[in-house]
Amino acid sequence: MHYFLLSLLLPLLLLLLPLSISSLTELPALMAMKASLDPQNQFLTSWTPHADPCGGAFEGVACNEQGRVTNISLQGKGLCGQIPPAVGGLKNLTGLYLHFNALTGKIPKQIADLNQLADLYLNVNNLSGAIPREIGKMPNLQVLQLCYNKLTGGIPTELGQLKRLSVLAVQSNQLTGAIPASLGELGTLTRLDLSFNSFFGPIPAKLADASMLEVLDVRSNTLSGNIPPALKRLNEGFQYENNPNLCGVGFSGLEPCTATARNPNMPQPFEPSNFSGKGLPDSSTPKEIPETANIHSNCSQTHCSEASNSPEIGLVFGVIGVVVALTVSGLFLFCWYRRQKQKIGSTFDSSDSRLSTDQAKEVHKKSVSPLINLEYSNGWDPLARGSSGYSQEVLESFMINLEEVERATQSFSEVNLLRKGNFSAIYKGILRDGSVVTINCISKTSCKPDEAEFLKGLKILTSLKHENLVRLRGFCCSKGRGEWFLIYDFIPNESLLQYLDIKDGSAEALEWSTRVSIINGIAKGIGYLHGNAGNKPAIVHQTISAEKVLIDSHYNPLLSESGLHKLLADDIVFSMLKASAAMGYLAPEYTTTGRFTSKSDIYAFGMIVFQLLCGKRKITQVTRQGAEAGRFEDFIDANLEGKFSESEASKLGRLALLCTHESPIYRPPIENVVKELSEFNCT
Repeated sequence: MHYFLLSLLLPLLLLLLPLSISSLTELPALMAMKASLDPQNQFLTSWTPHADPCGGAFEGVACNEQGRVTNISLQGKGLCGQIPPAVGGLKNLTGLYLHFNALTGKIPKQIADLNQLADLYLNVNNLSGAIPREIGKMPNLQVLQLCYNKLTGGIPTELGQLKRLSVLAVQSNQLTGAIPASLGELGTLTRLDLSFNSFFGPIPAKLADASMLEVLDVRSNTLSGNIPPALKRLNEGFQYENNPNLCGVGFSGLEPCTATARNPNMPQPFEPSNFSGKGLPDSSTPKEIPETANIHSNCSQTHCSEASNSPEIGLVFGVIGVVVALTVSGLFLFCWYRRQKQKIGSTFDSSDSRLSTDQAKEVHKKSVSPLINLEYSNGWDPLARGSSGYSQEVLESFMINLEEVERATQSFSEVNLLRKGNFSAIYKGILRDGSVVTINCISKTSCKPDEAEFLKGLKILTSLKHENLVRLRGFCCSKGRGEWFLIYDFIPNESLLQYLDIKDGSAEALEWSTRVSIINGIAKGIGYLHGNAGNKPAIVHQTISAEKVLIDSHYNPLLSESGLHKLLADDIVFSMLKASAAMGYLAPEYTTTGRFTSKSDIYAFGMIVFQLLCGKRKITQVTRQGAEAGRFEDFIDANLEGKFSESEASKLGRLALLCTHESPIYRPPIENVVKELSEFNCT
């Protein structure tokens, strides 16, 4: 009997044994990755040595039918460790997604041992060191995302051997050197982003040989020379701004190259023909020969040489004297001018005293506007009259004096500090008319360095007026503090976050009608941003999240920080995106395209709909599956205790799924969303 049972079980055991052995052989590599990626064991707690990696217990790990690990997706998890060499032991890995974390250290060369790897996403971390040249030996690599790190050195020429590569993105690093011409040999390359680095030299003509190339971005480098004419075929897909030494015909904003043009960064050779003898005493010495070379040949005595030199020496000393006198006079006049200019400014910048209201009014009478005497130092004066064609009337209607801002915040007292972030601090304040406001203090270094771009963004902010957007009351800048101040209406109930993840049975749980109303209001706010009614251009919010949705005393939602990215420097914007990705609001296509569209906002909106339906910050696969199957217990907040409309819940569940579709083409435009929500019977 025992032999009979054993004969029946043996084939089953033989089938299961390879799966167990496969999982166990990769377990040491996975545990080594956990120890290195998450040294504090805060985020990968499900990775344990006693669990089967392919049994569903390991978060972010997927396996094939043979029980081999093929995919690791840990994007936006808050990981702060390093990528270990042990990653090279996962030989069947086809996708490694570690982007939007805080990983440090170098990229291990052992990563090139992953011969099956197609997608490598290490972007938006703090990785340093050089790009391993061994990566060029990965035969199946299709997407290489290394952007927004601190990588140094150049691009290895070996990357030109990646015959299946379609996307190479290394923007916003500290890379230097020449662009390898070997990249033009990549027949499947569609997108190459090298922007915001320190690459120099010409753009290789061979890049135009990449027949499938659609996007080439080389902005903000130090490239020089003639742009290959064949790159015109890319049209708007070719971006080359902020490379002052580039030239070419048919490229907007560039001058044609000249035959004698040289790279200004290279030393210029001495050419006798460039030396002019104008203004010097006439000499019988041929002009093509330097005069000093033949002086001694015409004199046989020492005093003769000295006598022959005396006119030239006198002339040289005379010229030097004039130059020195002019320089000293110029410096004296400049110092006098600066001292006169700073007489008023020093009154405002003194750290030992404050302007009284009367003093501020007196200075205001003498100046064009309340802020002209409070402009930034070092030549950064975006509020000067006539700058970039900005309307002075609109400007003055929004300007608030620094003395008023200081009074409202009690000189920026810690008592009035609401919160502080990486690039700004937000205070609560009370203006003279008694209205309560929030004051967003942004350092000058966090703003766009280009004055025209900054003013363009400021104009957009002042044009935004909608019932579901937080209203901008005014702005101010301080020369002494080196900060911008944006003054908004104060919203008493803070953000939507406080209504998520509350305890079961809590009285703070939002009613169903309130949730539907909030969803409707958010959609209307987004619809206003995406539209171009009046003089307002259509804009994308980019960082919509529950934290950016403020709730007023009547539970109306108001989107905050709308258009703020138009004022901020690129590195600040991407730090905001990193936080957005960690919370799950960033659309998946951004990691491959690097671009925002209106459908990016739709994705974030869909995530907020899910959050309001289930009452949780984190949206799990169970939540999505519950919405697909109509299982209310899996995607509707238990705090509602069954008090909700099932028909509305079903529609909102389907809407959330559609808005968070992986492909942006299947996400509905916001006007369709608003129309559908308007049919709900809610107040």
